[in-house]
Amino acid sequence: MDKKLTDEILELLWSMREKGLKSYARLVDGIGDKDTPEAIRKMEKAGLITVSGDMVELNVKGDHRARDLIRRHRLAERLFYDVLEVGMGESETVACEIEHFLSPSVTDSVCSFLGHPPTCPHGKPIPRGECCSKYKRSMRPLVMQLKELEVGAKGRIVFIVPSDESRIARLASLGIIPGSIIKLKQKKPSFVLKIDETTLAVDSAIAEGIYVKQI
Repeated sequence: MDKKLTDEILELLWSMREKGLKSYARLVDGIGDKDTPEAIRKMEKAGLITVSGDMVELNVKGDHRARDLIRRHRLAERLFYDVLEVGMGESETVACEIEHFLSPSVTDSVCSFLGHPPTCPHGKPIPRGECCSKYKRSMRPLVMQLKELEVGAKGRIVFIVPSDESRIARLASLGIIPGSIIKLKQKKPSFVLKIDETTLAVDSAIAEGIYVKQI
């Protein structure tokens, strides 16, 4: 089997499943490669997927492999977009290439370095790894939750994962957006931040969803 085509099919099946989709026709159209139907037949024979009529689903073996691919891809996007400040489109393109070569240990090191981010730059969930459950850090993460920043330190907001999507507009109106420079003045009883000349307080639930890079 063509490994790259197989990986692309597995990734798309994972992404389709996140949207509640299982359509064979949609899968073939989404890949856009004339060899896709033959690749799907070989993948079914190999026990990676199950095809039933117009429905395609990941088997346990395929699910495990797709999960690893998605994890590597979305972590790579975070690395290039947040740390190296590469544009969204280019980050996606590069991630598509290097996802096939990252070993499990390197993937976990990248995840730990980034502070175990929950989502990719597009807001899609990053599958958790063993490093996330252990949460042991052999190095200081470059990107961390606001609550881990030391009082008096400054950080640039890298991304925000709100517990309630309706809070995004409210946070933006306060100047709490990716790219903003903040100074943490206090953690208890609430988090007090200074953005430009504005000082404001946020509760711990909001603070847990704000990820920063210390500067």
